[in-house]
Amino acid sequence: MHWLMKSEPSECSIDDLAAATSQTVPWIGVRNRQARNFMRDAMQPGEGVLFYHSSCAEPGVAGFAEVASTAYADASQFDPHSPYFDKASAATAPRWLNVDVKLVRKTRLLSLAAMRTEPALATMQVLRRGNRLSITPVTPEEWAAVVRLLDGH
Repeated sequence: MHWLMKSEPSECSIDDLAAATSQTVPWIGVRNRQARNFMRDAMQPGEGVLFYHSSCAEPGVAGFAEVASTAYADASQFDPHSPYFDKASAATAPRWLNVDVKLVRKTRLLSLAAMRTEPALATMQVLRRGNRLSITPVTPEEWAAVVRLLDGH
């Protein structure tokens, strides 16, 4: 499996990931049940990730990463000072999970606009109108097209 994971650069950019200890960060703050379920039920360590900058001047794929852990409780849900605090979540039955993500390599930005012009990416979930999921599956064909576009092959 491959994944596209969206992050606002003001929260965690590809440069933040590169600067993190072991170039790994916990993917905290996911508060959508479908995205959580992807982490819980489908993501496995070693799977490829398109690190996508969202909600910024120029959204797009900023690099490659990989899933670095299985899903575990997102600690931010228990922190009353966190914007991701969830008072209804209990430590014995956490509602929200995260995985760790490890940098593979930073790339030039493959902008959303450029992605929209590539026929091989026409089916990507991130390009669908109204798609707001922060984590979406990427098909092997879509993954190969992004690699080709970023590596110039």
